[in-house]
Amino acid sequence: MHDGKAATTAPAIPGWRLIVSDTGRYWAIRNRAFPRTALRAGVEPAVDADTFEEVQAAVAEQEEKARVAVEGGAS
Repeated sequence: MHDGKAATTAPAIPGWRLIVSDTGRYWAIRNRAFPRTALRAGVEPAVDADTFEEVQAAVAEQEEKARVAVEGGAS
């Protein structure tokens, strides 16, 4: 019996909106703006990659850069 639910759950990244393009490319856009300090340090609120694992790593990199910038570690 079919219940109308998808067989698998789509991947997710907490705090980020994940989009998969028609060509299969992954895009992640942060739900809330980064602090200005982080943006001035070059943190990107949107990243893209060929695979979910790559976009997940790109998100983690931006979150870490933001953390360092906000804590005063950015030059």
